Amino acid sequence: MELNDRIAVITGAGSGIGRSTALRLAREGASIVVGDLNEEGARETVALVEQAGGKAKAVRVDVTKSSDLRRMFDAAGEAYGGFDILYNNAGITTGQPRYPESSEEQWRRTIDVDLNAVIEGTRLAIPKLKERGGGVIINTASLAGLFGFQADPVYAAAKHGVVGLTRALVNLLPEANIRVNCVCPAVVRTPLVVGSIDRLSGEERTQAEKRLGAMPMLPPEEIAEAVYELIRDDTATGVVMGITLGDPRRIVDPPITLPVTSGDPAGGPQKR
Repeated sequence: MELNDRIAVITGAGSGIGRSTALRLAREGASIVVGDLNEEGARETVALVEQAGGKAKAVRVDVTKSSDLRRMFDAAGEAYGGFDILYNNAGITTGQPRYPESSEEQWRRTIDVDLNAVIEGTRLAIPKLKERGGGVIINTASLAGLFGFQADPVYAAAKHGVVGLTRALVNLLPEANIRVNCVCPAVVRTPLVVGSIDRLSGEERTQAEKRLGAMPMLPPEEIAEAVYELIRDDTATGVVMGITLGDPRRIVDPPITLPVTSGDPAGGPQKR
């Protein structure tokens, strides 16, 4: 898919990966709907897109609310006549204390933002994309969705779910000309990561600052480039792309594949 004159809806676009992706896609001629719970951050992203000569509209959205997701998609229709790309990017970590000591409210919020919002956003977007003759959905997962991430088990569970959802929706390409893919980055230098330290105190904060200082972190622009690549590649569907610092981006195949039977796309190819 070429980006010129396309419309992209991006959640969590008020900072970090979402903002970088908004700027990257706008540079290719796409108009952007900047969705974020942080209205100020969303408006800042719009200003940056417009300063670079692009078009963008800010929408306050709580991705855990279906009504907000619908309103965001409606805003895309009102401003641009619809949308061709959905990037489910908004995400949070569970925070401290770590599961299982974390409260039920903490871990449920993580699942709601990191997984349930992706499921619902995708569900609501599919009929909108069908009206346009198809489109692309990209999800932000994580390397934590590919292995046992002990630092945040609930976050890992949510991101495993995003990976599974992405792979399970390969049937949307032949059925509706909709491609669904996801990116699985390592640690990215974003407000989500850096800001997590601010919630700590004392020795915990000191140790976290040391770990973060020694940790190689990806720039958000690299994730934006991967998203752009997956949007442009018309053969990519069900793709899970691993991204680590200093290494080429790579497709992560599922550990087990099943033979495809007639009418059953499960276990189908990662690319076609």
